[in-house]
Amino acid sequence: MMISDAPSPNFNDRADGKKPSLLILHYTDTVTGFEALKILQSEERRVSSHYFVNDDGHIMRLVPEEMRAWHAGKSYWQGETDINSVSIGIEIQNPGHTNGYVAFPEDQIRAVTNLCREIIARNKILPYHVLAHSDIAPERKMDPGEFFPWGRLAGAGVGLWPNVTESIEADSHDVRDRDEEVRSLLNRYGYDPRVDFKAVVTAFQRHFEPEVFAEDRPGEVTIHTLRRLMALNKQRLALRPKTA
Repeated sequence: MMISDAPSPNFNDRADGKKPSLLILHYTDTVTGFEALKILQSEERRVSSHYFVNDDGHIMRLVPEEMRAWHAGKSYWQGETDINSVSIGIEIQNPGHTNGYVAFPEDQIRAVTNLCREIIARNKILPYHVLAHSDIAPERKMDPGEFFPWGRLAGAGVGLWPNVTESIEADSHDVRDRDEEVRSLLNRYGYDPRVDFKAVVTAFQRHFEPEVFAEDRPGEVTIHTLRRLMALNKQRLALRPKTA
């Protein structure tokens, strides 16, 4: 895998000796890769990521992994609010919802998958710590969006995908009056408990239940939302490192 260096000045030390334990995927929300790279390298814009993947699959390294890139902004996961200090960020070229959101090209997804696998191996990142920008900032962000093929990446060893083939106890006929159960499951998985409930559900669905967008039902809790949340929390517990 070929990676070019395209240094950005926008980074600093990770706080308190923290190490990367999260991998955050973004889209650029720009019309072209050239525009995205200009922003990520601009001292005035004060944003960056560790890597940028263009739509042709070309990968560029902007910030060394040991340094703190400025990609997450105000965000939260599992109690952590300085996400930049504990994460590695990848910006993926896509026009985004602002400029005519489109599916991600095959060469680009292949490059992202390979890059993620290397980052995960180097940093021992757990499957449930591979996240979307929208997961950590549900009220502000939508990226990389409902077209991003999370299930495919999970099948290649990048991230977690809900296994609902096992028996999951959830009434298939009625999910009304179960918002508190869903909220608890979302918070247990890592989402910010302070954020508007519908915004968090929508963020979860962008990652794990994208079909609701085709049905024009984002933010509406479905039986699939509940079952997938149950499955993911069960899988997370099974994967959690054993403590001595």
